Amino acid sequence: MEEATPEFDGVLKKLFHLAPDSVSFNKLRKRLLRQIRQALDDFDMLKGQKRWLIGLSGGKDSYSLLALLLDLQWRGLLPVELVACNLDQGQPNFPKHILPDYLTALGIRHRIEYRDTYSVVKEKVPEGATYCSLCSRLRRGNLYRIAREEGCDALVLGHHRDDILETFFMNLFHGGRLAAMPAKLLNDEGDLFVLRPMSYCAEEDLSKFSAAMQFPIIPCDLCGSQDGLQRNAMKAMLTTMETQMPGRKDRMIRALGHVNPSHLLDPKLFDFSSLAPSENSLL
Repeated sequence: MEEATPEFDGVLKKLFHLAPDSVSFNKLRKRLLRQIRQALDDFDMLKGQKRWLIGLSGGKDSYSLLALLLDLQWRGLLPVELVACNLDQGQPNFPKHILPDYLTALGIRHRIEYRDTYSVVKEKVPEGATYCSLCSRLRRGNLYRIAREEGCDALVLGHHRDDILETFFMNLFHGGRLAAMPAKLLNDEGDLFVLRPMSYCAEEDLSKFSAAMQFPIIPCDLCGSQDGLQRNAMKAMLTTMETQMPGRKDRMIRALGHVNPSHLLDPKLFDFSSLAPSENSLL
């Protein structure tokens, strides 16, 4: 482990100064750090990486991502530079001062970018339809551009275990395919990785962590304000399942890492036509 500099010690001290000094919080913090380290190892996220752009929305998940990565960096376990980035998408009443004030006070390197994608989404999406898809595409395109401008190797996002499971069931029920959010992805241009280090972290744990850290949460007034989204239905289904059968979410996320193509129905993944009994079996 590399020795932390006094300046970085100061950043961590200010970052965690509102967190409780309790056994339960320390266990929670260590569990989240362990799960992130597991994802970093499982998906070889650090290979060839020097600088990351951290997508910071102002929600509990992205705040937690940034704090936990800084924690790992302070411990000498994350040898990459971190640049926090918020994309101000022009939403009405968006409190523009919160993130720059928070990041500046902590001494965290950051970039705030303004792009009015809100008006584009409102204009293009029909009344009653969900905004998430177009909003996400526009946001992602801008974040890719910023990552390139900042000399970053990857865009790092705060999606967690529950996001991945919800996406899996949305694709299963509505898309007719087996797919979820990948923990590590190369973008279409082939020049940037998209990484999700919190792929094994439970949303419930991140909610507790965020509340304990007292992050200045900024609510989403676009996608987050719409009712009846398919994702909400998946979230409710998984919550019910977890309540009735505790531990089911962890089993499902493990299942996504243990795929047996020969027991599915996709001939592109498994060569069923080459199956033949061995000569010994005929004797």
